[in-house]
Amino acid sequence: MPILTAIILAAFVGYGVSWYFGAIEGNFALLLFMATVVTGVYWLAECFIFLPRRQAAAAALQQQADQRRSELAAQGITQVDEGDMARARERVLAQPWWLDWTAGLFPVILIVFALRSFVFEPFKIPSGSMIPTLLVGDLILVNKFTYGLKLPVVNSRLTEGNAVQRGDVVVFRYPPQPSVDYIKRVVGLPGDEVAYLNKRLTINGQPVATTAVSDFFDESTMEYFKQFDEQLGVKNHRIIVDERRPGFVAGAFDFQYKDNCRYNVEGVTCKVPEGQYFVMGDNRDNSLDSRFWGFVPDRNIVGKAFFVWMNFGDLKRIGSFN
Repeated sequence: MPILTAIILAAFVGYGVSWYFGAIEGNFALLLFMATVVTGVYWLAECFIFLPRRQAAAAALQQQADQRRSELAAQGITQVDEGDMARARERVLAQPWWLDWTAGLFPVILIVFALRSFVFEPFKIPSGSMIPTLLVGDLILVNKFTYGLKLPVVNSRLTEGNAVQRGDVVVFRYPPQPSVDYIKRVVGLPGDEVAYLNKRLTINGQPVATTAVSDFFDESTMEYFKQFDEQLGVKNHRIIVDERRPGFVAGAFDFQYKDNCRYNVEGVTCKVPEGQYFVMGDNRDNSLDSRFWGFVPDRNIVGKAFFVWMNFGDLKRIGSFN
């Protein structure tokens, strides 16, 4: 068992290192699921096989010590050092390293797996596509049950939750590369006609209300950008626009349902198919979103982002957001 355990642990470490250095396309949900299963098997074996064996061996050792004590007492010797016996029992009952690193970790891994799969999952914002709502380095929490619970790894739905609403900030599996997670704002729901022309957003023929506010200063680029309050449904949030960039969409991918979109020099107009969503970043001119790679299937939705729990560069960032 020690050799087999060493091989299994080495395989997990090798997978993680290869993923970190980009040698393979990793899947953390699958890795965590496998870790839960493997450590769970060791935990069950510890509870029903290995621990009872060690307890039986310790009991046998204690019985031998008691018998030896009785024999010495019969010879008139009553002063017996119990220290060696106690240390021997501790050694017999001690969990070997290969169980300590598997069965011993199972409760922690199980809790992490359950919380991450069904309650909340943490993410780090890697880019500026959601500025000014979310900044690079923000550590956020994503609600995994708002839109209904899903089985981890296979992502089949267990329960029906709330419907995705226009204006929700969602984390989803990037359609061209599902192993990568993206975060954007939902702009179009199934059946909507979304137009982004000359940097103005229109949904079903109705311009989305915006109000100009003070310019946004981006500390990463040391530049000012035009900033607006925008209202999608009942949600009010801020967006920024770079007026120096043209409105047309350059370099759109080939994607499913691309026939639903019409591109011209002013921008793009799309009819959102059933079971799909149209998403955009709040940093409208610095966001790779549905304008470029298409719609987000409902099955790709991971959860609703709702809270910044840490930003080590700016603690004032902590809090909820729209």
